[in-house]
Amino acid sequence: MRDQTPPPPPPQDVLEIGAPEQFAALAHPLRQRLLFALGQRPATISRLAVQLDAKKGNVAHHLKVLREAGLVHVAETRQVRGGTEQYYQRTARQMVVAEPQAAGTAAMFTAVAQELDRSPVEPHLTLRHLRLGPAQARELGETLTRLVDETEEDAEDQPVHGVLVALYQQALPGTPADRT
Repeated sequence: MRDQTPPPPPPQDVLEIGAPEQFAALAHPLRQRLLFALGQRPATISRLAVQLDAKKGNVAHHLKVLREAGLVHVAETRQVRGGTEQYYQRTARQMVVAEPQAAGTAAMFTAVAQELDRSPVEPHLTLRHLRLGPAQARELGETLTRLVDETEEDAEDQPVHGVLVALYQQALPGTPADRT
C-alpha cells in the first residue's frame, strides 16, 4: 500500500552541480557510489547496503546528506510490516559540474578511481594531450558530449558502465592556478 502523498517528479535529464553543499555531498566516496547505484532505478536503504557492502546506518546517513544537497529524493514509500520503506532515486539522470572547482573535481576523480579499482574487467583509461584551436576544442567537446548522450542503453540485465568525459585546456607554466 502506498502513502497518499503525490509521487515526486521523474528525474531531470541533467542537473547542474554548483552549490557548496552539493560539492560537499560529492566529497565522500560512499556518496559517489550511492549515486552510481541509483543511476538505474530507485532503491531502498537495505538494498543499497547489500549492493554496496555497507552498513545500513552509513547508507542512511549518506543518503540524508545527498537528499539535503538535492541530489537524491524519495521516489516512493511503501508500508511494510508496520514500517515505511522509502525508495530513493537520483534527481537527475546526468549530473554536470557547472564550474568545476578543485574540491569538487578531486572528489569526483577519487570516486571514479575507486570505481575503476573495483571494476571486474580491465577499464579503458586514456589521457592524451592535443594542440587544438578554440573552434576545434569546442567541436571536440560537443562531439564527446553528443557521443555519451546519444549512446543507447542496453537491457537492464546488462552491467552498468561509468563514463567520465573531461576536456580542459592545460595551463601554461607560471599561470596562476585560480581562474578569476
